[in-house]
Amino acid sequence: MSVALIYHPDCLLHDMGSEHPEQPARLQAIEDELILSGLDKILEKYLAPLVTREQLLRAHNATYIDLIFNSAPQKGHIALDADTWMNPNTLTAALRAAGAAVYAVDLVMKGKVNAAFCNIRPPGHHAEKARAMGFCFFNNIAVAVCHALEHHKLKRVAIVDFDVHHGNGTENIFQQDSRVLLCSSFEHPFYPFSGTQTKSDHILNLPLPAGTGGKFFRKEITKHWFETIKKFNPEMIAFSAGFDAYKNDKLADLLLDEEDYAWITREIKQIADEICQGRMVSVLEGGYALDGIGRCVVAHVRELLG
Repeated sequence: MSVALIYHPDCLLHDMGSEHPEQPARLQAIEDELILSGLDKILEKYLAPLVTREQLLRAHNATYIDLIFNSAPQKGHIALDADTWMNPNTLTAALRAAGAAVYAVDLVMKGKVNAAFCNIRPPGHHAEKARAMGFCFFNNIAVAVCHALEHHKLKRVAIVDFDVHHGNGTENIFQQDSRVLLCSSFEHPFYPFSGTQTKSDHILNLPLPAGTGGKFFRKEITKHWFETIKKFNPEMIAFSAGFDAYKNDKLADLLLDEEDYAWITREIKQIADEICQGRMVSVLEGGYALDGIGRCVVAHVRELLG
């Protein structure tokens, strides 16, 4: 089993201020733990390219893309919403993050690797077709899945989003596209306060109450997702891999641990191996406990490796 690690130093340069939880240290904590675990020597490393405008246009409106490009400051910070700030390096970091996700799809679809993990930021799953929010500018996973559908001509792709927040941006982009099965688990009620009213055969939202631990998480995921994913018969499975449902993450109130992330990855990998030649692309979303995000990612990547 070969797994790519896709990253770029530019992703460290996006900085929304020392008090902001979505900070460059997240990527460094993951890198440190990958080295400590020995996985760093096993993964096939690639630098993320810049996403192209054509690739972005599959998921976002042209006017929105222009807005992001035109908003990039020459110095200091500008706010696109209360939580989402740009510095002079943010645009390049966002282009690398989306580019990493697209490149991951290419590597997997060309058979160069079985799976890929993108250690990138800013995250993306809150970015809607024409709106930045929740630390997100471009919807990395959506751009990647659109690339798989349009460039590689896949007919069905499943997205598994286990971030602690609802993947509202991904839902917004694919709400009318039945080629995509979106499975999103999230704390409720919680930011962005969406997802519970959705009625769709191809969007499976799973709200979880504060205090949910691994036992209930595993039970609900097994009950609501696995058989549907198998029946959907995806040709590739993509992870929106947020690790902010971790028990020590102060920004939320779910209580998952490293073994829970290993479990869901292992279960999805088994489905991918049975149905779509093990093709998996994983893109980092949230996760703000610097003392735990690295271990959670190691648990996830270890299972991708099998």
